[in-house]
Parts: sequence; C-alpha cells; structure tokens
Amino acid sequence: MAGSVSNVSTKTTQATGQPTNYPALTILVTVFFFWGFIAAGNSVFIPFCKHYFSLDQFQSQLIDFAFYLAYYLGALGLFAYGAFGGNDPVAKMGYKKSIVFGLLFSAIGAAAMIFAVEANTFNGMLIGLFIVALGFSLQQTAANPFAITLGDPATGAGRINLGGGINSFGTAIGPIIVAIALFGSTEAITDDKIAALGLDKVVILYSAVGLLFLSAAALFFFSKKVPAGVSTEKTEKSQKAFFSLIIMTVLLIVMFAPVFHSYTKDVTNITKEALTKLETYRMGWLFGALAVVVVSLLVIKNRASKKPQGWGAMQYPQLVLGMLAIFVYVGVEVAIVSNFGELLHKPAFGGYKASEVAPFISMYWGSLMIGRWTGSLAAFKLKNNTRKILMIVVPLVAFGIVLGVNAISQYDIKPLLFYVVLVVVQIAAFSFTKNKPAKTLLTFGVLGMIMMIIGIFTTGKIAVYAFMSGGLFCSIMWPAIFNLSLAGLGKYTTQGSAFLVMMILGGAVLPPMQGKIADYLQSGATVEGFGIHMSYWLPVAAFAYLTFFAFYVNKLLKKQGIDYDGAV
Repeated sequence: MAGSVSNVSTKTTQATGQPTNYPALTILVTVFFFWGFIAAGNSVFIPFCKHYFSLDQFQSQLIDFAFYLAYYLGALGLFAYGAFGGNDPVAKMGYKKSIVFGLLFSAIGAAAMIFAVEANTFNGMLIGLFIVALGFSLQQTAANPFAITLGDPATGAGRINLGGGINSFGTAIGPIIVAIALFGSTEAITDDKIAALGLDKVVILYSAVGLLFLSAAALFFFSKKVPAGVSTEKTEKSQKAFFSLIIMTVLLIVMFAPVFHSYTKDVTNITKEALTKLETYRMGWLFGALAVVVVSLLVIKNRASKKPQGWGAMQYPQLVLGMLAIFVYVGVEVAIVSNFGELLHKPAFGGYKASEVAPFISMYWGSLMIGRWTGSLAAFKLKNNTRKILMIVVPLVAFGIVLGVNAISQYDIKPLLFYVVLVVVQIAAFSFTKNKPAKTLLTFGVLGMIMMIIGIFTTGKIAVYAFMSGGLFCSIMWPAIFNLSLAGLGKYTTQGSAFLVMMILGGAVLPPMQGKIADYLQSGATVEGFGIHMSYWLPVAAFAYLTFFAFYVNKLLKKQGIDYDGAV
C-alpha cells in the first residue's frame, strides 16, 4: 500500500514502522532538484531579458511574477477540475502519473521557450516559463504528499526535507551552471556580455533542460520501484471551497491591477512629493492584496468549521491555517533576500558594490541547503550516536560547500567565515527539537523572529548576519508546515496539497510589499538606509505568525487525536 493516499494520515500518527521506500524516494527527489535549478536560473534571464528586449526594471520582474503566478493558477485549476466531479485528479491519476505528466508539461514549456527565443519575443518567453511552472505546480502537488507516503508518516517531514535539500542544491548551482552555459564563466553579467550572447546558446540550454525533463519522466514511468500512489476513494464535492477561491482570486486581481497600471506612468520627471504619493498608493493596494488573502482564509475557516459539507479539505482548520502559513513562509523567505541586496549597499551595512553582494545572497540561499540537509537526516534509519555526529558534521559540510562554490566563482569569502557561529546555533536548535514537526517549526519561528529583531536594532556585520540567518531558520519550515497541515486529511490529502501549493502566491505579494514599505519610510527619513532597514519589521510579523501557527495547530491536532510530536 506504499504510496496510497490513505497512508498519508489516519486519525493517529503513531509510528507505524513502515520501512522507507528508498529506491522510489531517490527517483522522487530528482524533481525537487529541477524546481530549485530552474527557479534560481531565472535570475540569469532577468538581466538578459532586460537588456536584450529593452525593458524597465518592473517589466523584467515579470519573469518571476509569471513563474510564481503559474503555481497559484495551476493548483487552482487542479482543484477546479475535481471540485464538481468529486474526484481529486491527482489522487485519481496517482502520484506517479501526475509527476510524469507534470514533467512532460514542463518539457512543453521548455520547447515554447526555444520557439520564443527564435522569434525574439519576450511575451513568448514569459509564456514558456509559465508553462514550465504549471508543470512544476502539478509535480509539487503530487510530490510532497508522495514523499510522506513512502515510509512512516511520523518521519515524513524528514523525507520532504531531503527533497528540500536537493532542491536547495539545485538553487545553489543553478545560476552558476546557467551562467557558464550562456557566458562561459561565472563573472558578473554585463550588458556587453548580454549583447554579444548568441541566441543559439539559449536554444541549446533549453533543449538540454527539455531533455532532462523528458528523461526524468521516462525514469518515473518505467521504474517498477515507484508505486502508483492511486486512491480510488471519492471525495465529496467542494463547490463552497471552489467559489470562495474564485472570489479571492477576483479580489486579488482587483488589488493587483492598480499596481500594474501605475507602472505604465512616466516617472522620470516626477517630484519627490508626487513619487512618495505614488509609492503610498501602490503600497496601499499591496496591503489590500494581503488583507484579501488573510481575511478570505479566516472567513473560510470560520464558515467551514460550522458547516463542513461542501468545503472539501477546507473543513479541516489545520489545512486552512496551513495555507496562510505557506503563504507567509514563501513570502518571507523571498522578501528577506529580495531586499537584502539593497540593504547591503547602504554605508551602515558595509556599503557593498553590486559586484560584492553576490556572496551574501549566495550564503542566504545556501543557508536553506544547510538546514534542509540537516533536517533530511530524519529520512534515514540511523543509530542514535551516528545521528548525533551527522547532526554536527552535515551542516558544517554544507556550509563548507557554499563557501567552496563562492570561492570557485572567485568571490571573497572572508566576510562569510564567522557566519559559522549561526550555523552552530541552528545545530543546537535541531538537537533541541529532535525532528518533531510542531516543536521544530515553533523553535525556528522564534529564532527567526529574534534574529530579525537583532538585525533591526543593530548595524554592520551583526545585522547582516542576523538578516542572512533568515535562510537558516526558514529552511525546514516548508516540510513542517506541510506535515502539520495535511495531518488527518485522509482522502482529502492531495486536494489539501494543491491548496498549499497554491499559496506559493505569497512570493508575489510580500517581497514587493516590503520594498514599498522601505520606499515609504525612507521618503520622510533623514538617515540613508532607514527605510530598507526598518522594512524588516515585515519579516518579524511573518515569523510571529509562523510561531503562532506551530503552537496553535499542535493543540488543534491533539484535539483530533493526532500527536505528531508524541509519535516521533
């Protein structure tokens, strides 16, 4: 029965002793690598498209917007397909076939990218990346709960952490490999290099990416070690959940439209006062988008708890609160690093030039790899003494790899060396939480909040390290939130997974919101960098909610007879 939906969660989560299907898990984590590799590789195409297609900064950011928007719409489409028929499409096809179809869809996206490059059309490239990410949306909807079913549910977070560690490795090497493939080196990308770039290299790159997608699909399809993961259980129709999400989507469009429209205005000759007013206008609509998500989910939770029929997976409060947690988590993870480069330019935080910022950004993403590699140890059956030793060795080795990647890229790694102190703090946190999902999320949420506050009340290297450590404490949140949110959902597990993947939308809301907060606060400040520095109160608030979620959902699950931490 390994791979069946019903194995994901029953009314208890006591350790079942179910052995981990390592051959299937090994094949499964390959798709986690693709997600990180392609998403991080987009950072190379943003400056390329900006120069090649003569775009402004906002238009170039449409690459990431199109990419992450596809996750939301893809997951929404999956849910809509099954909302009225009573059959979850992923559960009906099975996890195995869903991942195969997702990979094939991403291969089509790679082909669309090739045609777009050949036709010299930016909009075509956006469509290609959108299709690639649509395939990723289907893959993620299936892969995360699939990883939980490939062994004892009590150690499911460890298997997702393993996939996350591989994902972070893809994130770390993706930009480097793409840069080498396109430019022949890892040096900073300049306009001259982009202008001299032969489009045939882009075609070759995406041809290779498409072939990798096809190869992975074939590996999944023909492997007898990978279970089908099919569920024949019918789920009740979920029209109430569907219409609620449609209303939320329409309201989000209403909130985003004025922000996009405002960027069409010419601001080259605008006064400072008028610019401040414009930024306030944009920030207001972005806060409106955040309010739409928060209020919608809270209203859904309240209504579904009173009358569960017609709400599908949303009848479970842990899932609805988990949707908000994923939204906040993805948002804060991206927001910290998206605004980090601007902070590092300020004199109080080092006054680094653009070419000197890369190692710090790399270490932030590398911090996610450090944490996920450490968390993935739970996926393996190890003796206690061996586990304790590896809990120390693995994160330090991962830290060394991140330093090595930067050294190979010819960056100065001296400013990063003392960051090992915070890696040791994370090691201590892992030792304290003992792989218990709720306790781990609570502890890392508190640590993330503390580090952001330390960064706000300090400057220089202490603040830089404090903000950079957000990667360490975000690292294990995805699997912990997934495990806690899907606990007890049974036949609604894949539907719940689609809802969670949908909330990756947070990556399109919180980062620009923090940027607008920075612009607004700076407009009335006399100290350079005050706005971007104080904007980190937004990550503080995000970590505060994640801490609350860990505390509250643990109590909520215990009332349902589910005790993940007790089982582990």
